[in-house]
Parts: sequence; C-alpha cells; structure tokens
Amino acid sequence: MQFNYKYGGTSAVNNGVSSTNVSFAPDVLREPTFFVGTLDKKISFREAISALHDVVVADFNFQPKDNSEYLAWLKSQEEIWLAEATSNSAKIEEEIHLVKTRLEGLRKDRDTIMKPYYKAQRKYFNYLYVRDYAAWFVLDPVITVHPDQVFFECFSKDESVYGKLSCGYDVFKNISDFKCGTTNIDYSKKLYSEFQKIRTYKETDFKIDPSGFDVQTTGEENYKEVKIDLPESWVRGFLQVSTAMTSKKVSFELEAIDIANFISVLKRNKERKSPRSIKYKLTPGEPVVAVFEPWNIEIVCKQSIYKGDIPEEIRVWGRRRILLLERLLPITNKFTVHLLGTGMPSFYTAHLTSEMYFTLGLSGWTANDWTQSSQLDLLAPRGQVPATTMQSVYLELRQDWFANECTIAEKMNLDVSIVNKSLQTFAQAGKVIYDLKNNVYRVRELKRDGIDIESLRFSSETDKEAFKLMEQNAVAQLEVKEHSEKTILSALVSGKYSTEVVIDKDLKIIDARCTCSDYYRDKLTKGPCRHILATRITFDRK
Repeated sequence: MQFNYKYGGTSAVNNGVSSTNVSFAPDVLREPTFFVGTLDKKISFREAISALHDVVVADFNFQPKDNSEYLAWLKSQEEIWLAEATSNSAKIEEEIHLVKTRLEGLRKDRDTIMKPYYKAQRKYFNYLYVRDYAAWFVLDPVITVHPDQVFFECFSKDESVYGKLSCGYDVFKNISDFKCGTTNIDYSKKLYSEFQKIRTYKETDFKIDPSGFDVQTTGEENYKEVKIDLPESWVRGFLQVSTAMTSKKVSFELEAIDIANFISVLKRNKERKSPRSIKYKLTPGEPVVAVFEPWNIEIVCKQSIYKGDIPEEIRVWGRRRILLLERLLPITNKFTVHLLGTGMPSFYTAHLTSEMYFTLGLSGWTANDWTQSSQLDLLAPRGQVPATTMQSVYLELRQDWFANECTIAEKMNLDVSIVNKSLQTFAQAGKVIYDLKNNVYRVRELKRDGIDIESLRFSSETDKEAFKLMEQNAVAQLEVKEHSEKTILSALVSGKYSTEVVIDKDLKIIDARCTCSDYYRDKLTKGPCRHILATRITFDRK
C-alpha cells in the first residue's frame, strides 16, 4: 500500500544555552494542521516522546544467530580433516602441517588486506543510519491536533506494537496558534537525539510548523517528497490494534511498582518452553495476580485491587514487549490495563500527568501468524448502517473533533447502537480512533485518500474461504481432547473432509492433518488448508 508524503522542509531541534526550539515539518499534501506553543511539562514530554521512538524501531521477531562465518570456516576445514582422517604416513602429516601453516599465513594476509574494507563498510552503514534514517523506519509518526490535546501515534517495525502519546493543553503554556487536523511529521534519528537535550531550566518552544503550508511558487527544492510502499500486513496490524480499542474490555489499574516487578521477572528469566504467557487472575475485591508461565512465578499486586463484578482469568502473549514501558516508570503515577480476552490484544495506559498519558497497544499475535484466528473478527463488519447515516455521524463528530456515542446519538436523535456501529466502522477504516482514557471517539485519518478495509480484512484467500466455511456452519462433529501439553481438535468439514488440529499451550497450531487434495499435495509447507483453519476458527468461537 503506497503512502506519499511531501514535507515542507525538515524537522529540527535548535538547542541554545537558555532555550530549545522544536519544529516539526508537516506533510503539506494533507489539510493544513499546525500547533505553536511552549512546553511546560518538559521532562515528562522528553521521556514519553523517547518511549514512542522505542516503539517505532521495535522489532521483537526472533532473530536467528548469524552462523555464516562459522559455516565458511567449517567448509575450509573439511579437506584438512578429511586428509587427517585418511593419513597413514609421517610424510603426509608433514605436508598437512606445511599446508596448515601456509593457510594460516594466507588468512592473516587476507585479514590485513580486508580490514580497511570492513572498516569503510561499517563507516558507510553508520553514515547511512544517521543520514538516511527514514530507510530504517517503516512509517513516520502520525500527529493529530484537537481542541483539547495533541497526540502522536506510531506502529512498530515488527507489526505487533502500537504507541500513542497524548498531550493535553496543560502540558503546554502560551499556546499562540493551532488548527485541528491530522498530518505526518518528518522524523529522524538526529531529531530523537536532540530531544534528549530538553532540560527543565531551558524554555522549549514546540511547533508543528504552519509555514510549511505556505503557498510558494519558487523554492520547490525546500520540499522533501517521501514515498513508502508499506506491506498490507503492516497496515492491517495497525488497524486491527487500533480497532480493538472499540471492543469490549476487562479493565483494571496497576501501580508503577507492579509493572517494574513484571519487567524484573522478564529480565531475570528466559523462557525455553511454552506457554510463554502472563496469566492474569482477577477476583473482585482482591489484589490483581499475574502468573508468569512456564516458571509459574506469581506476582501479587497488593496495592492494585480488581474492581470488576465477576472473576476473570485471562492469558496474554508477547509479554516482553512490556519492556518498552521501562523508561516511563520514573514519571508514571499509575497504569490502566485493558484486556480483550485470552490471546487477544491488550493495552497499557501510563498516566504521566493529569493530561499526559501514553498508550501501549500489544497485538495478540505475531506478524504473518496464520495460527491465530481472533484477529479476523477485528476487521469484520460491525452491522449494516445506511451510508447516509454513517456520513452524518462522521460529520457530526468532525464538528467538535471528539465526542462519545451517547452525545452524538442525543444530538442526532439516533439509537446509540447505530452511532456505535458507524463509529466502529470508521475506526476500522482508519478515520476515527477511540480514546481509552477519556472514553470518547476522535477524528484521525491515517491515510489522506482513505483505505479499502475489505481488501485488508483477510491476509489470504485461504483465510477468507475458511471464515466463510465457519459462517456456513460447515464444521461438524467437532471434538476436543485436552492433554497436558497440547489440545487435539477433530472435525468433519463440508461433510467429507476429516481434519485433526494440534494446538500447543501458546495457542499455536503445531501439527495438523486433512483428507483434502491441498493437504495431500502441500502438507503444511504453505500453511494450513481452509478446512484446517475452519476447524480452528470454529473451536475459537466455542
């Protein structure tokens, strides 16, 4: 999916002895959006914007060890070892010794000759990293100006972490000018480094540069055009996580010390088998309990009492992404945690000041993971609402830029459920976002020219066909057998295909069988067939 930007210059931070000037270059292809003010909560902003940077560059995918040098050495030794194994005379051993000595000398000469090259290569990549940092980012952060706050959004490189920094206007002082809207900002490694120089004793001017939208007939060389072709999986993940905010949630509060204890456990232990999850035990009127599996380390959050009405036990995966909150701990008053359910997305909102908060959204799956089916629901249609009604709801929201569904329903004399369905559909399309802290919907257009949500709902035709089989009740005779380390599912699909699916404690498909021709031809080399996926999806529903 193509994203095109045109920046009116380059974002910059000018540091002086007594003042700092932060100026963001906006995307001039969007509607004019700007903000000019002076930072009041300087340290909190510095730490929060730095944490947002950590989200942008985060990649929690497994990184295999690079064994290329070892394999090359192994190949070079193969002939020597073979000769040693077959040598039967002192003369051959002497020749081998001479060859070894000569090889060692050649390798030393090679290292001496190649050292300047490797040094220049490292220097070039370091230069590229600093000079063309955009190549290391997936998408520049999205910034939105509203009548009550400015908020930044980003999504990680590994398609699993969403970050949002919201700054209410009490974070600033002397706000001189602003215009509501959404734009992308030019962001660089140098800009991040300059943020680290923000200090309490220096005045810090914060500006989303309005001059970037000035009409110019000359000086086109000042503009910087950026075109990024994002994979659909990245856009799909961003929309799924942000849409998850509108879903039903189980919520509770944690103290900063609780998150610090979580991080301590994760740093001191390394998982070597499944399940690699946090199991939250929530009992009304009792402290929140978090169990770290597979070690079964239990953390009792004594100051954090669960205030829900019914007991819950929810497991979430991808827990090492919580480490991204570590930098916020010294400036955080408390955290609000929102869980959608076992294996589903989760959200951690750090309350930094009364009007500054940081939301970390964690997907319940990894990139290109065909073992989970819950994400399909996040972009599923939320109900039929006439297009004219939906458009009217959106225009009503746009008048004030943010509102809750009840307020809009009262103004328009509509049923609250109709307004909810309309706003959730716009959230799926990237035009609206739900504010978890203030429980309101906010206008925010992720892409200037809109997004075709139907084309993003399914990652493949196989997913689409499997979901259709589930909806048609084509999966019958579903049997579930629980074992200590796995769960085995068996079913009859479409009346003629027998399936067997094995799921581990991390809810991943580790083995599967089907009697269809696709499985007979490909086995699992191209992922599960539609009948295996339909069996898994039906099990998830039940």
